[in-house]
Amino acid sequence: MRDEHFKVQMFRFVDVLASLRRGSDIVQHLDEYFADMRNGFAPLIRTGVSLARIVPIISGKFLRWNVSGMARQFIAGRNPDDVMKTLRKKRRQRIAFTVDLLGEAVVSEEEANEYAERCQELLEHLSRETRSWTDPLGENSDLFPVVNVSVKISALYSQMNPADPADAIAHLAPKLRPILRRAKELGAFINFDMESYAHKNATLELFRTLFTEPEFRDWPHAGIVIQAYLRDAENDLHDLIAWGRERGTRFTVRLVKGAYWDYEKIKSTQNGWVIPVWLQKPESDANFERLSRILLENESIVTSAFGSHNVRSIAYAQALAEELGIDRSRFEFQLLYGMAGPIKRALVEMGYRVREYSPVGELLPGMSYLVRRLLENTSNEGFLRAKFSEHVSAAQLLRDPRDLVNGENPPSTAVIPSEVERSRERYFKASTTGSLDFARDDGAGRNGATREAQPGDTYKNASLTNFVHLESQEKMRTALREVRARFGQKHPLVIDGKEVWTDKLLPSLNPSLPDQIVGLVAEAGILEAESAVKAARRAFQIWGRTPFEERCQLLERVAAILDRRRFELSAVEVFEVGKAWAEADGDIREAMDFCLFYAHQMRLRGNPRLTQHVPGEESYQQYWPRGVALVIAPWNFPVAILCGMVTAALVTGNTVIMKPAEPSAILGALLMEIFEEAGVPAGVLNCLHGRGSIIGAYLVDHPDVEMIAFTGSREVGLRIWESAGKTRPGQRELKRVVCEMGGKNAVIVDSDADLDETIVDTIYSAFGYQGQKCSACSRLIVLEENYDRVMQRLLAAAASLRVGNPEEPGITVGPVIDETAYRRIQEIIERGKTEATLAFQATKIPEKGYFIPPTIFTGVKPEMTLSQCEIFGPVLSVLKARDLDDAIRIANDTDYALTAGFFSRSPANIERIKAELVAGNVYINRSCTGAVVGRHPFGGFKMSGGGTKAGGGDYLLNFLVPRVVTENIMRHGFAPEATPEYRAEFLWPPQ
Repeated sequence: MRDEHFKVQMFRFVDVLASLRRGSDIVQHLDEYFADMRNGFAPLIRTGVSLARIVPIISGKFLRWNVSGMARQFIAGRNPDDVMKTLRKKRRQRIAFTVDLLGEAVVSEEEANEYAERCQELLEHLSRETRSWTDPLGENSDLFPVVNVSVKISALYSQMNPADPADAIAHLAPKLRPILRRAKELGAFINFDMESYAHKNATLELFRTLFTEPEFRDWPHAGIVIQAYLRDAENDLHDLIAWGRERGTRFTVRLVKGAYWDYEKIKSTQNGWVIPVWLQKPESDANFERLSRILLENESIVTSAFGSHNVRSIAYAQALAEELGIDRSRFEFQLLYGMAGPIKRALVEMGYRVREYSPVGELLPGMSYLVRRLLENTSNEGFLRAKFSEHVSAAQLLRDPRDLVNGENPPSTAVIPSEVERSRERYFKASTTGSLDFARDDGAGRNGATREAQPGDTYKNASLTNFVHLESQEKMRTALREVRARFGQKHPLVIDGKEVWTDKLLPSLNPSLPDQIVGLVAEAGILEAESAVKAARRAFQIWGRTPFEERCQLLERVAAILDRRRFELSAVEVFEVGKAWAEADGDIREAMDFCLFYAHQMRLRGNPRLTQHVPGEESYQQYWPRGVALVIAPWNFPVAILCGMVTAALVTGNTVIMKPAEPSAILGALLMEIFEEAGVPAGVLNCLHGRGSIIGAYLVDHPDVEMIAFTGSREVGLRIWESAGKTRPGQRELKRVVCEMGGKNAVIVDSDADLDETIVDTIYSAFGYQGQKCSACSRLIVLEENYDRVMQRLLAAAASLRVGNPEEPGITVGPVIDETAYRRIQEIIERGKTEATLAFQATKIPEKGYFIPPTIFTGVKPEMTLSQCEIFGPVLSVLKARDLDDAIRIANDTDYALTAGFFSRSPANIERIKAELVAGNVYINRSCTGAVVGRHPFGGFKMSGGGTKAGGGDYLLNFLVPRVVTENIMRHGFAPEATPEYRAEFLWPPQ
């Protein structure tokens, strides 16, 4: 299968097949997936699709039967009864088993409890059916019980959060103890499977915790997986062995390469993290051999189970065991059911212990497993393909993997660098002059860009904090303690570079515990607002003519300080606006990105650019700043949005009066402090705290304020838009308004959607940060064909959410921002109960604080208040649609057009949504929140805003006025042959 496009389409078709009920749907998807094939299969496929359309019922059954047959090659049985037929056959071949229960991704505690029950039932069934069985080898059989069950840890708890391993262990241990207890009574073996890197540390700690307990401390029949493709696998293995020796009882390690390489690489790249896996397959192979040696050299405490189909890896373990004098009955080789049959037979004939990893489950739950096996069988780098499809020679297959590693970085035992200390160095390494190394003008552009390059091709985002790492967790806890210790601190206004205090102080409260004052700020009045305008007007005369490179470097210094103080700022967000750890960190990351991206964009636009190449004339377009900008920011992204609007105004040469939102005033004061530390000149940025109805209204109407950048509610935004349209006495410029408002965002669920993906992403979109994002999912529109299945899983998932004080790292839903919001949302919920059906409302919420329980209404109609009004809280309205036409009509039928989402596996329907869904940001098969600067320029239209895109390539143009300078350069018939595309800024005197 050398055609990668064909392979991808085939796997996608296999993935969706099990969810399709009608033969016509199956044929339709077959056509959509393969219609554009241009390889040798194309005529055959087109003919097949044409024939299939004649009798779709029969064709659908045939295709389903065919894929089911393919699945049966890799899935040992549909249920415990069915799998016994396979296990008996394998027993005659002297092959042992470990059984793994396949299942859909667990999205609720209801599903997690079902998985635990299935594990218990499987254990009982296997023990009963194999009561008379004995070990195939006989020798050292005490190390290898006949019954061996592999358990997926993540399937036992739906709310696992990498930042909170203690919570995971607290919920997982009670579910695992009965399984372990019964396995111990039955003489069975339990293996902890290892999945994604995000859950690795929690799984290791859970294993150590449980098997150190007195009840299980002396029980040797437990194992855990080590994945050789992870860079830190060697450290983990050493730690496990040291723990095992201290415990004093044998345990087993199943050594595998790892099955989530693509996922780990993609996820880490998206988030800016150090990639935890080796990037070349030979590196993983070499690490596998290193780890094999460590295991066998510690055979006195650990039993080795080598999980590989690679003959070189197997042969290495055999040779090493022989060299160390370890009997071949004291370790085993584990291979996947349905794969590498000749290798299994050979190992059995050589007298080695062989165990098959045997998945059990129906086609739909087993689909992700099936696709992984198909990928492995068709991988261009896979051993099985090389050996059995391409007939590569034995000598090549047995080459030392270290000889195959490309590049100058051979495999080593190096662990992942500290995420906190090192992963962002490429963005924020300070130079000795105090600016950043990528800020220096070396003539080649900055951040990897040339002036001709498209910014989307070169900009690299700042990274999120990876709370998988213990060091990150500890830094956040320390920051929380330190911020709490300075509660009640007072912050001034800043006008013309000077601290200004007034007679009034505004308190900022902790919405989780409203009797706690996070801090206080001086309240500005009309007098202070007028002083700020005058200071900004004076400063503009110099700042507006400051070289853009100096302004860009200011932003980069701000980014560096934000990075240095990111845990402190995140902790303040937890207290002041009730954000969960990851949400708070994401806000700081976004602020850093705004600084860096806008500096990057200004460098692309700062120099005058030739409009056309015309002999005898040069005409350059350049941009000038507008003047004094008023920035009015919201509290829901208290650092990111405020920083984004301020930096856009500053880097373009405007001076700024920033007014932070009242509920997030302390964060606004800290951001001002950061700009001052970065060296913003006096008067260029002024910080006013106060009431929007007083100073905000005064400044919007002020004739010396040239532009307003506002993000907030529709009510206030429209008032600003109207007021700014009036020309006041003494006003010299038409006011420019950047107005970004709210949304009533819809997510559509198609009949063929992947529900594992749909439920997880919808729950996050609707209830992440308590639904207090302008991008949050407020309406879920489900096609009636899929409605019951979606609702069953959605309601169970919502019931499993952790609601509480976001100081705790694993909390998903915290408090709403203040008492006003609390009362308003409660009123909407009460009104909703008279319109629609209250399908779910959480009951376990803290008694103190502004906590609104996650709430879901069903039976909602498009014209209802629940479907039309922005709520800005953890309330989700579910609407049923007849078909996709109806769903699109419902989604588009609001005053707003901010974000929208669609879950589907139909290529045709996806293309239709791309063309017809009315929203500024349309998200397909992912959450509808979480826009990343540069990657997802953000903003809407209709009543969601004026069509501007924060974090986009053209956003800075809103803060600039274009200007064209044309010169006749012909003298007496002579003119230069060439005119440069860019020239230096128009500055006088020249700088």
